[in-house]
Amino acid sequence: MNNSRLASLIRKEFIQILRDPRTLILVLVIPIMQLFLLGYAATNDVRNVPMAIFDQDRGPATRELLDAFRSADYFLLAYEVDSEQELRLLIDSGKARVGLIIPPDYTAQIKGNGSAQVAFILDGSDPTVASTALSAAQMIGQEHATRLLTDRLVRRGSSDSFQPPVQIIPQVWYNPDLISAYFMIPGVIGMILFALTSILTATAVVRERERGTIEQLIVTPIRPWELVVGKILPYVVLAFLNMLEVLAIGHWWFKVPVRGDLGLILLLSGLFLLTSLGIGLLASTFANTQQEAMLSVWMILLPSLFLSGFFFPLEAMPVVLQWVSYFMPLRYYLVIIRSLLLKDVGVWALRNEVIALIIFGVALMTAASLRFRKRLD
Repeated sequence: MNNSRLASLIRKEFIQILRDPRTLILVLVIPIMQLFLLGYAATNDVRNVPMAIFDQDRGPATRELLDAFRSADYFLLAYEVDSEQELRLLIDSGKARVGLIIPPDYTAQIKGNGSAQVAFILDGSDPTVASTALSAAQMIGQEHATRLLTDRLVRRGSSDSFQPPVQIIPQVWYNPDLISAYFMIPGVIGMILFALTSILTATAVVRERERGTIEQLIVTPIRPWELVVGKILPYVVLAFLNMLEVLAIGHWWFKVPVRGDLGLILLLSGLFLLTSLGIGLLASTFANTQQEAMLSVWMILLPSLFLSGFFFPLEAMPVVLQWVSYFMPLRYYLVIIRSLLLKDVGVWALRNEVIALIIFGVALMTAASLRFRKRLD
């Protein structure tokens, strides 16, 4: 091993990166853009859904019902209409996503100890908004109905006898406010480590081949493994810098907690880098141009994003796709990084994921190194 040869090759690669503005933009700017876009845009928190109200009663009981909807931040009482036709037009145009139709005898039925029916109209074109709005409306309706029933029993003097047979007392651990950013930001870290290192590693090696400089490197005393290490090590450093950058912004801007040990986070992230580096290096051995290298990496990156639990829960996928997801290294790292940041678990709790990453990392790096050496020979 010649430290000076390896250091010179690493220095050369850093100079190459600094001289390429496109690479610098990709490395420094794109991760921040992804962080803010996904942190704010990729969210399942549905709030202030515009509601159209067709109130045919306009009595005191109606005002209590509307106050119940108004007090929750799920709905925005945006429109009051005078007919079902107006309500339909608002929903058809997308101005209102839900509608509430209150019958003319609503107050009379409530005050008379009767049962009133209220129509809740949903725009089902967006299932995410519709399902959240439906759940929120059912919750608000149940709470309001319970309060009305309690008031009736109080007036009769028998409120002490009213006790629900079952009470569900929710306790939310790790993310009490159910903030989507707490789930998304750790996923962004995994996506950046996976995409950035694999794409840059693949294109960096192929770039030498495109420009004809790799032949010059081959005829030098540099050994194949030194060439591999010298090419990929700068991108490992850049990947860790991006990871710390995203982690800092996510913690200070989005308030994502960092409950786990930072050293353990970096250690297991470095283990995950073996897989992304192996994928990038392996892609470079099949590609002759940088475009081919990027397309080869994206063929693996896109399925990984959709089948790793980054966007969609694995439990909601068909069984076949759940089995396919076991072959995606990103799946295991997302479990690791989310558990370390939000739950502060130890290595033993993540042993299955760690073992899987070791297997993927060793297998991919071995295959990539052997093929890379054969390509050089």
